[in-house]
Amino acid sequence: MALWRTRDLHEDDLESVIRLWDDPSTAGAAAAFGLLELISAARDSQPAVVAVVGDQIVGSIVSMIDRDHAWVMRISLAADWRNKGVGSALLEALERRLDDRGVHRISCLLSSDAEVGAIALEHRGFEVRTGMRLYEKVSGAGHSDLGVLSQLGGRMLRPGLWESLGGMKAEKELIERRVILPLANTEVADRLGVVPPAGIVLFGPPGTGKTSFAKGIASRLGWPFVELFPSRLGASTPGGLATALRESFELIAELDNVVVFIDEVEEIASMRAGGAQSAATGVTNEMLKLIPRFREQEGRLLVCATNSIRDLDSAFLRHGRFDYVLPVGPPDAEARAAIWERYLATMPHDAVDLDAVVAASDMFTPADIEFAARRTAQAVFEGAVLDDRPEVATTEVILRAIERTRPTLSARICECFDDDITEFARL
Repeated sequence: MALWRTRDLHEDDLESVIRLWDDPSTAGAAAAFGLLELISAARDSQPAVVAVVGDQIVGSIVSMIDRDHAWVMRISLAADWRNKGVGSALLEALERRLDDRGVHRISCLLSSDAEVGAIALEHRGFEVRTGMRLYEKVSGAGHSDLGVLSQLGGRMLRPGLWESLGGMKAEKELIERRVILPLANTEVADRLGVVPPAGIVLFGPPGTGKTSFAKGIASRLGWPFVELFPSRLGASTPGGLATALRESFELIAELDNVVVFIDEVEEIASMRAGGAQSAATGVTNEMLKLIPRFREQEGRLLVCATNSIRDLDSAFLRHGRFDYVLPVGPPDAEARAAIWERYLATMPHDAVDLDAVVAASDMFTPADIEFAARRTAQAVFEGAVLDDRPEVATTEVILRAIERTRPTLSARICECFDDDITEFARL
């Protein structure tokens, strides 16, 4: 019999691997993870391994990491290659990769009658946990949406993104109340005459987390997330950006539920100059026509983000196209403390003077804090490896990293943002 070997799953393996996943007789890890989630995990570079005989893929295993805990999402074996040690070899190869990433706990959910994978898990020392129940609520993309999402470059985001957004309490609560709750509770909203939003604009200085909020909304709703990149669309479509947008929204209309995100929306909705026709004007006109059609279907939300709300065409922002125009501003002291605590939790540290750290990082955006935290970790790493220093982050090291980080914001930017809230915000 031919010998098999294991290796990492590659992008060009997906077509063959999907055939294994889509075959009910090969699916050892239960339907807790659907086909779209498996594809998203593979494309997001989550640890995944295949078993290969020549050029043929005869087995696969896919995982998903959440900090130091990993889930085996699915173990699949071709019928002719069961009970030959392939499953155990796949698990062993996966465990090595997870160990390299600092994972200390690995779980796998199997259906009660599953055969594929169960023997391999026992051979690798996995223990069966009894007395547990699985509670599940399934929503979002169905199997028929997979082809459309693939064409759009869309994906299902992992659960928990919304909950993991640290700090920014005021913005988070506002979006939760105005946007998420009506979309997640449509029956109650309908009884009370509340119309769930179909479009929102997030505005604020760069680096304040607008993209993270858009992804968090999709994760919280359990809807597919599609991000449209105007520069890429225009470059890849012979008819130009206006044609590319129209074709993209025609595909989006085929999805049951979706969050569509457009960052730097001023690229496609800029202020039109008094009657003059240009390529930019044509793109803006096309967007103005597409949004009402998008709003006609339920179960969808358009999220547009901009750093320069003053540059947007006034017709683009009016009532009837966007339900809310929401500011996402720089984090205050409380928010900065929450963000710093989140990053400090990922690295060894002593009794850090958090008040000093928060004060020193005034005018920092969440992105600035992330960069300063990465600089801190790098400084601790270099000190430990090169100078035999303790492997802990101190207040001094953090403050030095903050000092070397140029803040995105300035007093002038914050003043302009406050003026924008007064003039443009619709809460």
